[in-house]
Amino acid sequence: MHVVVLAASKHPIAEPFAGGLESLTWHLVRGLRRRGVDVTFFAGPGSDPTLGATELDVAPLRLSDTARADVSMVPEAWLREHHAYLQVMLSLQRRDDIDVVHNNSLHHLPVAMAGALRAPVLTTLHTPPTPWLEPAIAIDSSARTSRRNSHFVAVSRHTAQSWSHVASPDVVHNGVDVRRWVAGPGGDDLVWVGRIVPEKAPHRAIAMARASGRRLRIAGPVGDAGYFSRHVAGELDDDVSYVGHLDTDGLVALVGSSAAMLVTPEWDEPYGLVAAESLACGTPVVALDRGGLREFVVPGVGVLLPRDAGSGEAAQAVATAVRLDRADCRAHAVAACSVDVMVERYLELYLSITGLRGAA
Repeated sequence: MHVVVLAASKHPIAEPFAGGLESLTWHLVRGLRRRGVDVTFFAGPGSDPTLGATELDVAPLRLSDTARADVSMVPEAWLREHHAYLQVMLSLQRRDDIDVVHNNSLHHLPVAMAGALRAPVLTTLHTPPTPWLEPAIAIDSSARTSRRNSHFVAVSRHTAQSWSHVASPDVVHNGVDVRRWVAGPGGDDLVWVGRIVPEKAPHRAIAMARASGRRLRIAGPVGDAGYFSRHVAGELDDDVSYVGHLDTDGLVALVGSSAAMLVTPEWDEPYGLVAAESLACGTPVVALDRGGLREFVVPGVGVLLPRDAGSGEAAQAVATAVRLDRADCRAHAVAACSVDVMVERYLELYLSITGLRGAA
């Protein structure tokens, strides 16, 4: 089987990952190749060289002075990304050696142009509906030729439901490499991991940790410097520390030596990969019940809190979570949240939509 994987271009597909989308794409390419699949990979600049990516040509943009002077010109970064995906899709139109194109970008063109390709296009929906992608899927769904060529999968049942007005996605949960995210010894401190942005709300984790009487360690890239300055930096002290943007090995050591992971979204998480990574380390989870988290943060491995939970509820949830069996958390992650499970499910979908299963 020959699969073309299209990545999102905003961040490199490399460790330390910017988010779950980048992690999924990296693990998918590696996992498919381990199973003997021929993978052609397109990704943005700076991606892991071991993946052998063809770089999405997002930087060069040759415009005349006249074109640049047009007052209606959209931001140049948008144009660069648009033309990068346009070039890729036009090149794929001429290919007859591809079995399936797996689109992990957030761009509308791979969906809008799917009907022009000979191979079927499977798009993973990593986010709630966006104003660029939603109309492309809606138009695609109404076109008979595209309907034969376009297929969709969401990273959780919650995300699938959010797209149900324009598509009928299958569901494949994101996977964690349980060979790298190994069981840790636990510890006394709490941990929070993620992009430091308002919608991830580490300030709520700080309040929860203080209510529980436990120290908190925060890790992740600062995605919003203003938010970090206003809501995190002033709270740092002996009980709340920021340890930086760690690589995978550093995160495994940090999470594995923690008593519990706090997951505090103030938006509906499409999946919530950090919670799955925590469980793979044997570290139970306390999470606000948003989005897809409830699909794998189940009783026995974590505690879900209502989005408006107060300090008393948070403290009780932490007290409950730290008593959960770490071996049960690890076993649940291996069975339900592993990269191997994810890759096998995608392979099943590839076989299904290409008809190769029947041929075999």
